[in-house]
Amino acid sequence: MDPYEEKRRRMVERLREELNISDKVARAMMKVPRHLFVPKNYEREAYVDTPLPIGFGQTISAPHMVAIMCELLDLKEGEKVLEVGGGSGYHCAVVAEIVGKKGKVIAIERIPELAERARQVLKLLGYDNVKIVVGDGTKGYPEDAPYDKIYVTASAPDVPKPLLDQLKPGGRMVIPIGRYEQYLYIVDKDEKGNVRKRIWGPVRFVLLVGEYGFKD
Repeated sequence: MDPYEEKRRRMVERLREELNISDKVARAMMKVPRHLFVPKNYEREAYVDTPLPIGFGQTISAPHMVAIMCELLDLKEGEKVLEVGGGSGYHCAVVAEIVGKKGKVIAIERIPELAERARQVLKLLGYDNVKIVVGDGTKGYPEDAPYDKIYVTASAPDVPKPLLDQLKPGGRMVIPIGRYEQYLYIVDKDEKGNVRKRIWGPVRFVLLVGEYGFKD
C-alpha cells in the first residue's frame, strides 16, 4: 500500500481544477510516486505544489510546472524525447509514462551524483524506457538524435544550437530563457527546418550551465 496515494490523488485533482490538464498527463502524474524522487527529509512535502531542494544547489520542479511543460510539449505515445537537466528523474518518469513502452526518454544531467540517484529510483520503479546520461546538456545527445520533442529544465541565455539541430523537422522544444527575467518558450521546427519561437509566460528556474548555457 502506497502511504502517499491519497496525497498524490489530491495533487492531481488540484492540477485538473486549476490547469485543466489532460487525462494522459493526469494519469502519468498519478502513477509516478514523487516522494521517491526527493530527499527523505522532504518526503512529506512531496505532493505540495512547490519546488523542493534535491542537493547540489538543484531543485525538483513544482508539479504544476511539470504538468504545464508536458502539456506544451504535446507528447504522444512512441515518441523519442530529450530532457536537458535530469535532476532527480521525476520529470522524465512522468514523460516516460506518457510516451509509453514504445517511446524513449534520454535525460542528461551534469551532476554525476544526481544522475546516479535518478538511475537507481527509475530502475526500482521499472522505467526501462529511460536513459540517464552524465554530460553537458546544452550540447544535447547526438547519439540518439533526432528527437521528436526536447525540453529543458533550467533557464538558458538562448536556445542552444545543438538542441535545435537535434530536433526533428516537425518537432517541438519547450525551454525557459533568461537570467533575471525568465520566460518559457515554445520552439517549433517545421518540416522544412524553419524555426518559430513564441512565449508562453514568465517562470523561475535554476540557470542552465554548460558550453551553450550560462558560464557562471
